[in-house]
Parts: sequence; structure tokens; C-alpha cells
Amino acid sequence: MQPRTKRQKEVFEYIKQYVEKHGYEPSYQLIARQMGVNSKAGIAKHIEALEAQGLLARRRENGSFWIDLRPAATIADAVCEVEWLMIPKDETYVEDWESQPLYVPKFLLGSHDPEDLRAFRVTSDAMFDQHICEGDVALIEKRSYARDGDIVAALTGKQIFLKQFYRDGAHIELRPANNDYITLKLPANKVEILGVYRGLIRPFV
Repeated sequence: MQPRTKRQKEVFEYIKQYVEKHGYEPSYQLIARQMGVNSKAGIAKHIEALEAQGLLARRRENGSFWIDLRPAATIADAVCEVEWLMIPKDETYVEDWESQPLYVPKFLLGSHDPEDLRAFRVTSDAMFDQHICEGDVALIEKRSYARDGDIVAALTGKQIFLKQFYRDGAHIELRPANNDYITLKLPANKVEILGVYRGLIRPFV
């Protein structure tokens, strides 16, 4: 989990950096000074919020509060949020977790920045022969162009398709990897490329 607000992130990052440098946690007074505020009460509220998120814990010794970073802080560094490209409206596909932020291990993204990717819930088996199945979550690199053979998320009218891209003169073909589905051939100005397929997450069933 990541801190939920910018200020919480600043407080949390300062605590982590201080611990790495000194080997122990800073006091509320030090944190307040670093944040440029006079009141330790405001810092206490941020600390309480971070504790509620499981990123640190407070302990009381000799009448004073101390801060302990939890292992969750290390976990938070290993994951990142990927925004949704589209959550399908069809009730067949919508599940509770699709309306929540999607957090994925950073190693899955390779050299891609999370900001450059979007998640898309696959709505059909059109790319079955490419091992992309209905219900999978495809990771899409945001791009407005594609090369022949790329698997793309393409918007046609109000519908998004995940298919292979091929240009045919003034037209674009969106080809499935499944004989049960048809190839769409449309004028190039009727197809908007939203991004190129880069990876896959398959939810447990």
C-alpha cells in the first residue's frame, strides 16, 4: 500500500530516509521541522493515518511516542498502481475489485513506468491463441500508433477491442487470434489506437 495523500507520502519518505541514515526513527518535532510546520499535532494526524494504512506503528515509552516502520513499508516499495483503461459496463465482467485501484508487482512492468501503462479487463476470447483469455487483465502501454502485428486496444465507436493490428491502405484490420471471431476492417479514421499490449495478469478463479 502507498500513502494516500501527498503530505502523508512526504512524511513517510522522510521517516524512511531518516532511518536509513541514522538507524532509528525521527521524533515528531524533527518531522514537523522538516515539513516546515510548528504544530506536532498535525504530524500526529499524518502518523495516525500511516499507522491505519499499516505502513508504520507507534509505541509509547516513558511518556513519549516512538515510531516503528513495519515490514509493509518494504512491500509498498515493491508494488505500484496501474490505472484502468476501461472497466467494462457489462455486468458479466464487472467485479468489485474492478472499481478499486489495481496494484501490481513492479517487476512485472520491466522497464515501463506505471504512468505509461493502463489495465484492461479482457472481454472476450478473441486472442485465445495468443493465450489471452476472457477475464484476464491486459497491461497496455499508452500509445496512439501501432506496427503491423502488434496486439492493440482499439476504440471503434463506443467499443474497445483487443486484437492484432494491420494496416491495409486507408483501412485498418483488427484480426483475432481465434477462428471463432471475425476480422474487423474499418477506415483508419474510424479506429483509435489506445495502446499496445505488453503483459498479462490472470485472476484466480
